[in-house]
Amino acid sequence: MSQFRWLGLALAGLAMALPAVHARAESSMMAAAVMAPESFWVKKPAGSVGGHEQVASKAGKTAMKAHGGANAGATPGAKKNDSIASELAGTKSVPWSIVVGLTLLTLLPALLLSMTPMVRLLVVFHFLRQALGTQTAPSNQILMGLALMMTWFLMQPVLLEVEQTAVAPYSAGSITGEQALDLGVVPVKHYMLRYAREKDLAVFASAGMAARPNKREDLPIQVVIPAYILSELKAGFQIGAILFLPFLLVDLVVASITTSIGMMQLPPVVISTPLKILLFVMIDGWSLLADQLIKSF
Repeated sequence: MSQFRWLGLALAGLAMALPAVHARAESSMMAAAVMAPESFWVKKPAGSVGGHEQVASKAGKTAMKAHGGANAGATPGAKKNDSIASELAGTKSVPWSIVVGLTLLTLLPALLLSMTPMVRLLVVFHFLRQALGTQTAPSNQILMGLALMMTWFLMQPVLLEVEQTAVAPYSAGSITGEQALDLGVVPVKHYMLRYAREKDLAVFASAGMAARPNKREDLPIQVVIPAYILSELKAGFQIGAILFLPFLLVDLVVASITTSIGMMQLPPVVISTPLKILLFVMIDGWSLLADQLIKSF
């Protein structure tokens, strides 16, 4: 009797759940009818075989029409882009000259610094830092700033001459930009020839010219610049070697003392570096070095 009782309860529960399932099925069918395309509900004629193919062909035609409309709408934009590309590729377009100008501007600082005393100054400052044993003090930014200010101080006569011979006439409109460039290079070229060695000039003149001019002033600027850089590098290395000698003597004395007293485990650099810094400060090394560097020009 208990089994029949449980069976009756199950049938009653199933009868109560059927209306809810039926209502949910009707709501899902109505939602599908709203979202389905119109061609889905076209009734297929009786006996026809290609009903699904007709629906697919209608959908394909609709998609092709939409694609054609999109292409038709995009045609003016494409023509506009083609016209812009043709204008950029034309002989009268300006962007290529802008690109070349920006590229030259990126190379201009290095070129100008190579034509100034900054080459010698930076070499000497880095040799001094190595001789003192301080690998990062002063930092590269401080050394660069000091070298830049000293370069600006040393190049004042040359810059003034460039301003008088090229910049002022060009600002007044009496000469063109090309003429101003030719006139402005002359004082800088004379400055570099003053410190360029004859041997370095001969190396680049013989390599890049068929016949060397009789006067140094007639050498082209592309020969003078690398010769000047080599001469400045040699001068900087000579000054750096002289700076190394007293600090090297301190290293030798400290190493001999630590060895003689049996302090083999203690690196001599630990003792010699503070002594070298103290010696450099006591003799006012920065002022002395700046004075000698200025007098070397």
